Amino acid sequence: MEGKNFLRCLFFIFSAVLLMLFTIFNIPNPLSGTAELIECSTNSAWCTSKNRILRHPTTASLHHDHTADVPHHPLDPLTIQEMNKVQKVIKSFFENSVYSVHSLVLEDPDKEVVVEWEKGDPLPPRKASVMARAAGKNYLLTIDVESGELREHDTSNITGFPLVTLEDMQKVMSAPFASAHFNRSIAERGVDINDVACLPFSPGWFGKAEDGRRLVKLECFTTKDTANFYMRPIEGIIIVTDLDTNEVVEIVDKGKHIPIPKAAGTDYRLSAVNTPIIKLPNPISMEQPNGPNFVIEDEHLVKWANWEFHLKADPRAGVMVSRAKIRDPDTGVLRNVMYQGFSSELFVPYMDPEEAWYFKTYMDAGEYGFGLQALALDPLNDCPRNAKYMDAIFAAADGTPYVRSNMICVFERYAGDAAWRHTESPITGTEIREARPKISLVARFVASLANYDYVVDWEFHADGLIHIKVALTGIVIVKGTSYVNTNQVKEDEDIYGTLLSENIVGVVHDHYINFYLDMDVDGLDNSFVNVHLQREYTNGKSPRRSYMKVNKTVAKTEKEAQIKLKLYDPSEFHVINPNKRTKVGNPVGYKVVPAGTAASLLDPEDPPQKRSSFTNNQIWVTRYNKSELWSGGLFAYQSHGEDTLQVWSDRDRPIENKDIVLWYTLGFHHVPCQEDYPIMPTVSSGFDLKPVNFFERNPVLSIAPYVESELPVCKAAASA
Repeated sequence: MEGKNFLRCLFFIFSAVLLMLFTIFNIPNPLSGTAELIECSTNSAWCTSKNRILRHPTTASLHHDHTADVPHHPLDPLTIQEMNKVQKVIKSFFENSVYSVHSLVLEDPDKEVVVEWEKGDPLPPRKASVMARAAGKNYLLTIDVESGELREHDTSNITGFPLVTLEDMQKVMSAPFASAHFNRSIAERGVDINDVACLPFSPGWFGKAEDGRRLVKLECFTTKDTANFYMRPIEGIIIVTDLDTNEVVEIVDKGKHIPIPKAAGTDYRLSAVNTPIIKLPNPISMEQPNGPNFVIEDEHLVKWANWEFHLKADPRAGVMVSRAKIRDPDTGVLRNVMYQGFSSELFVPYMDPEEAWYFKTYMDAGEYGFGLQALALDPLNDCPRNAKYMDAIFAAADGTPYVRSNMICVFERYAGDAAWRHTESPITGTEIREARPKISLVARFVASLANYDYVVDWEFHADGLIHIKVALTGIVIVKGTSYVNTNQVKEDEDIYGTLLSENIVGVVHDHYINFYLDMDVDGLDNSFVNVHLQREYTNGKSPRRSYMKVNKTVAKTEKEAQIKLKLYDPSEFHVINPNKRTKVGNPVGYKVVPAGTAASLLDPEDPPQKRSSFTNNQIWVTRYNKSELWSGGLFAYQSHGEDTLQVWSDRDRPIENKDIVLWYTLGFHHVPCQEDYPIMPTVSSGFDLKPVNFFERNPVLSIAPYVESELPVCKAAASA
């Protein structure tokens, strides 16, 4: 028995190291040598853990000591010192009870206070918003950082649970191995138990029978002979486990006839690739010999060209862009564009209704934390030279602050494109060649949510455009099957995906990312305008039979601003300030330019669709409410769907000439193909926030073109 226990111990250690690819195994690294951050004598696991590993640790943020950080702006995230104060209040509140902290972030001051604040003014009172759990109850707390005053909010009317912690997931990993049923089933499949790793997945919600218990469903893989264990599922076995007690509630075991896919050809590491490596002999890089053109003041205020905005990491949203302003080229005045923008929720439903797959309908921001799953970025591959990096300070399950290094990078991008150009033909008597380079500033972070990696870019252009892009990459999660060729599949049989390789099906699924965009175009009070484009007939008044006419309708209420995009019934969608007009009388505004327009095909009453009803429309506009931030609900884990963007919008509040929030849902349908095996090429899409009558004229006129003498001279090594 002792020998078996020793082997089991070795197995767990091995699994923990191997599965660091999966985000939940990245126990954050407190700042070493800082007594305030952690007491090593009582929490040795935290003391010996490592933060995410950078292969090229060349950036200054790795050496930044955050213990002395102080806030400079009302929206600056909580500092380590502030979080330590809050943690003491939390411990006192729960006394000797066992508790877990699921979110500890700044509670933003009231919007009016932030808008009126100017640099040099005293900061408004700093408060923390805390989601916690103890004795089977959810807690939502507001804590004054300085006074320690605590206010508890009623959560009894909200179903669901706060996002799961990394510690929750680590603890539950070992639960299946305590079950004799599970161990026996693994042995019957001919798999060595020491090669098995079980990963926890959120269960969704499918009825009252699941209420009252915080559940997780574990799916298992064999790690033998490949780093890409996702390609080796042990199909059909699901271990339903209580996250609070670590008790195995149920084992679904229906896949013993399905073989384990082979490991050959699945390893994605460069050292394991057995085909010729394509390496371009001449590296490609955008050089900036004098350094970047942007600055980051006080760690969070980004200034570049004519833009200025506040940037910070967030454990749930990933990254938050706030107080985005652009300097008018004619007046020199900084003008408000957007008060705050971030990824509010994700929805990833897999389209397989069978027992081991029906529940895979993930809400990654509210269930796992989009920011908590963010990787330390890899210089030169994730971000180019001259990028600057920003760390995050997050809270562990006991409230202890820790540093997530290099979570965000900021860099300039130039790919040789033109922001504007024109050549006047010599036949007019004058030859003119004018062009302006299309240079932009990008704020990027990458979240690794189990098998998928999401790259999110906020890109600012000098012409006032903001481009928000999401790129999907990583690894497609697959289903084991007995089939090795499509000719074995019966004509009337649905395998719910594509046969990618022998015994592997890539299941059809969707990705939706909903963005919260609090547009304050030249002020708080805005309106939403549907600029409808429709066919009009001339009725014999012209040789033309028809033309396109523009009809503008201002949405009076929230329901009027619920927009389903239609290819043959097009519109533009403007957020305007009806109180500010250009010299010629147009209201100033911005428009959303849609892309990534996949729409959900699930039934509106299907439980996953009710929980993620923000996918019912591509565009929404709601009345600003400080508490309405998360389109899938405050407590998204196992929620019922009664606290969602759909519910808020259906209140049908007036929105004309009010403080409003624009919501955009970016969507992708994914029917896997063989090129997605064993790793998935990056697929991306994005949408624009584009000025419309915001400026008196095109601000690109103020951008200077490139001149050859200003650029660095680079010579090939052979001729140097």
